[in-house]
Amino acid sequence: MKDFNVKKELLFQEQDFIGHSGDPLTWKIECDALFPTEWKCIAKMIMDYEERPFQAALGIPRGGVELGRWLNEYSTQNPKDPYLIVDDVLTTGGSMDEFVQSYFRNREPNYFGWVAFARNKPQHWVRTLFQMPV
Repeated sequence: MKDFNVKKELLFQEQDFIGHSGDPLTWKIECDALFPTEWKCIAKMIMDYEERPFQAALGIPRGGVELGRWLNEYSTQNPKDPYLIVDDVLTTGGSMDEFVQSYFRNREPNYFGWVAFARNKPQHWVRTLFQMPV
């Protein structure tokens, strides 16, 4: 377990980098800075706002995996329920779209989504816990 007295990274970082979409960005939300207990709390916060049952939470690699792991504690495992697709940070929404197009290529498209942070307005099927002004 991490030492709670020492954070090695900052959640909000002022830096130039290229996002997953290929766009240049000047600040970053670095979710690797979050401790597992913080992810557990974010999952609980999402569940305070989400009433729909879901059979399993699918975290988009790499950022959504930890959130998906914690949200699976709330899953029904019922194949009649939709999947919950999750990610840490949504910038353009491209990762969410790519994931569902790939994962549901040969499956019934039965899903909805959540992200912890959204830099832009998400797709109509995605809800966000913390939304940046758009």
